[in-house]
Amino acid sequence: MTYKTQGTCSQQIDFEIVDNKVHNVRFTGGCHGNTQGVAALVEGMDVDEAIRRMQGIRCKMRPTSCPDQLATALLQAKQQTA
Repeated sequence: MTYKTQGTCSQQIDFEIVDNKVHNVRFTGGCHGNTQGVAALVEGMDVDEAIRRMQGIRCKMRPTSCPDQLATALLQAKQQTA
């Protein structure tokens, strides 16, 4: 799935969900080290756990962040497959 981010330095997040697990997360743009770290940490994680851990994280004064946007993307993907 591809998700166009809003309010972050990254522009897009690509990812897969297989058996309710997060796989192959790739950010376009953003802080490369941080987005690689987030992608590595959520690899194989249960979708609901990933959402719970990342939802609401803010970056500086912004109301969102790259992890928060990934949580939003996962939530949206989950709702589309329900």
